[in-house]
Amino acid sequence: MAKAAPAEQLKLLELQGLDAKLKSLAGRRKVLETDPRIADLQDALNVANGELGAAKMAVHDAEAELRRSEADVEQVTSRIERDEARLNSGTGLSKDLVALQSDIASLNKRRSDLEDVELEILERLDTLRERQAAQQTIVDDIQGSFAGIRAELDEAIAEIAAEETLVRGQRAAFAEALDAGMLAVYEKTIAKRGVGAARLFHGKSEGSGMMLSPGDLAEVKAAADDDIVFCPDSGCILVRSAEWN
Repeated sequence: MAKAAPAEQLKLLELQGLDAKLKSLAGRRKVLETDPRIADLQDALNVANGELGAAKMAVHDAEAELRRSEADVEQVTSRIERDEARLNSGTGLSKDLVALQSDIASLNKRRSDLEDVELEILERLDTLRERQAAQQTIVDDIQGSFAGIRAELDEAIAEIAAEETLVRGQRAAFAEALDAGMLAVYEKTIAKRGVGAARLFHGKSEGSGMMLSPGDLAEVKAAADDDIVFCPDSGCILVRSAEWN
């Protein structure tokens, strides 16, 4: 059975306190790192970006359609200008000039129809651009909220990290002064059980929160003062003191 002086064993409670603080800090860090607001905002941002992408694609397609329509209008306008120039020159047979007039009339009708299409595309493009701008605003708002919460969480995590560094330093300095054999038993116990040491207070193990059975309590009391004893339920080291019994 491992041994350590009773006064040395009492120091394990302070070491356990430091380890409990580190565990608490780690728990707080995990809560911050898994803040559900981040996941919710990320999901919302993914959806909003998807809709923004679709809006941008609709604007892109409409702009391409507008360019084709403008080219069609320009092409018909060029033909009208050429035919009008020929007509105004007065050269050619009268039947050819009549046919030219008819062709110009048809082209003007064609240009009017194409301009109507162009106007419809322009109106639709204005609506699509407004929709894209509105969707961009939604994305910007979500990103702003995301950045704000992320900054808040990062600040809190940084504070925890600084406190962890401080407590680890305190623990290292404190552990260095402990009995090496007892410390080794403690480290092995906390690694396996999650709790390294706890008080035995009026027959109750503060490691398990349970009263020891009469038989277990009798065994603990029968052990020498420098014996390192363990909680039968939690497996942690039981630190005894005369005033606690």
